[in-house]
Formats: sequence, C-alpha cells, structure tokens
Amino acid sequence: MSFAIRLIALAAALALAASGVSAATAVAAKPAPVAAKPATASWLDTVVATPQGGIRQGNPNAKVKLLEFGSLTCSHCGAFAKEGVPTLRAKYIATGKVSYEYRPFLLNGVDFAPSLLVRCQPPAAALKLIDAFYEAQPQWTLPFTKPLPDDVQKRLGALPPNQQITAFATQGGLDGFMRTRGMTKAKFDQCTSDQAGVAKLNEIRDDANKNYALTGTPTFVINGKTLADTANWARLKPALDAAL
Repeated sequence: MSFAIRLIALAAALALAASGVSAATAVAAKPAPVAAKPATASWLDTVVATPQGGIRQGNPNAKVKLLEFGSLTCSHCGAFAKEGVPTLRAKYIATGKVSYEYRPFLLNGVDFAPSLLVRCQPPAAALKLIDAFYEAQPQWTLPFTKPLPDDVQKRLGALPPNQQITAFATQGGLDGFMRTRGMTKAKFDQCTSDQAGVAKLNEIRDDANKNYALTGTPTFVINGKTLADTANWARLKPALDAAL
C-alpha cells in the first residue's frame, strides 16, 4: 500500500481524535459578511468562505447557485479550470446570475496538503491559489506519481501522525511550489499540519458522499441538485443555461 493511500486512513483517524476541536476555528471556515455590491464593482470581487468549507465567488442571492466538488490532483478538474472557469466567471458570475462555490474533495493522500494550503489563505487569495494549483497541476503533481523508496516510506511512517502530511508534501517539493508564491517554510508547515483543517476536509468528503452521491470529480450541483454525467464545461453549460 502506498504512503499516499495510508495517509487517507491516517487523516481520518486524526479527524476523529481531533473531534473535540471545532473546525470552525480554522480561518477559511469563517464565513465573511456579505456586503452590497458597489455599482462599479464586479461580482467577481465578492469572494467569501462558506461554513461548509468551500470558497464562494459571486452574488450570494444569485438565481443559480453552482457548487463544484473538485480534487486539486484530478486531471478532469484541471481541464474544467482551464476550459470552463474563465467563461463561467466572465459570462455568468460577473453578471450576478450565478454564484460559484468550490469545495475541495479528497481523492487521495496527495490532496491533503494543497487543500490545507488553500484553507490557510484569505478567501480571495484561496481562489487564486486554486487557480494556480490547476494551472501548474502537471508540474507539481509529477513527483507524487513516483513510488517512494522503502526507506523514505519508513521514515515518513515513523513520524508523529500530525507531521506526516507536511513531511510527505515536502518530500514531493510542494514547499518549493509555495515558496515561489511567497510562503515561508514555517507558514507551509503550519498550514499543512492544521488538524482542524484535516477534520474539515474529511467532513466535506463524508458530506459529499452521503448527501450529494459523488461518483467522481469534478461533480457539479445546481441549486442543491447533483448533476449526473456532467464533468466538463460542454455538459455543464446547457444545465446552467436551463436553470437561468
């Protein structure tokens, strides 16, 4: 069993152990108050964290509320970020017709660190970091596709559980990716060892499986209804248009 797979089970156990610590204490879990949109501003500038653990962009009172469950390591999610998100923002979110919420969904152990790093940012910066992860996805995920030597797996496995996500991410060079974006190693370590964040990510995954019947990522939900067989912009756009 790979270390990334074991990390999922470990983090789930840590989430149970940390259940006495409210995930709402994490910065990204605190919803910001919604102000009226200035006449000269775009709804693209309205970005808030949601109590459910997501990042929402756009008019909170939009007729159509779009929710995406996405994995930062998922290539189909990366394709949607490139092919669909620019048009979604320009023609749907900016006009106030659609609000868009992104919630991170854990597909594998690699997803933990980047998802925690996103949670560690203020909402607008978090959205930009999601964009950056998808834009550079082939580069930063590459080291994690290679099997870890036995001695490295043993070293990582011997660490205290609350240090393993950070060590695994550092082994794959994710700290260097964040350093080019102005994050210090100390901040990187703090963000990737956030146990309240781990608990919230597990909560999001459990909620998605239980209440939204996820079968893969990306999964899109419009006004509370999960869309079947809609994993790209070509299939999502007609559903959005029909809901408007």
